[in-house]
Amino acid sequence: MELILLQKVANLGNIGDRVKVKSGYGRNFLLPKGKATLATAENVARFDARRAELESAANAELHRAQQRAAAIKDFKLSIIAKAGSEGKLFGSVGTADIAEAASAAGHSLARSEVRLPGGPLRAVGEHAVTLHLHADVEVELPVIIVAEEAG
Repeated sequence: MELILLQKVANLGNIGDRVKVKSGYGRNFLLPKGKATLATAENVARFDARRAELESAANAELHRAQQRAAAIKDFKLSIIAKAGSEGKLFGSVGTADIAEAASAAGHSLARSEVRLPGGPLRAVGEHAVTLHLHADVEVELPVIIVAEEAG
């Protein structure tokens, strides 16, 4: 399936690139999310007419992501969770918990922007979490998990 990208897609291409992808990826992800359009002659002409508009919107989005990254750069997130005596959590801290705690602390984050390559956090201590704010902008966020005081 040949598509024209309407926005930058990580590990695939930039705005305006003509890419060949498997039909399932195109049909189920790129087309419904508005990230690409079919590479027909009509769509190519329509894209060329809108290219400047799409590129300026992409630049504005990148600029917003860079501003958010600068605001988060020196921020440390602290989460209180119930833990056993050895420092092992009862349950775990996942992407939704991190996004919710960061939003409560004044840094709005979506759950989809939080990346936990090693899976949910299951121990007390400091963990490095990656925030994927844009295809070109990633930030390390230190997350400190503190054991809840009994009593």
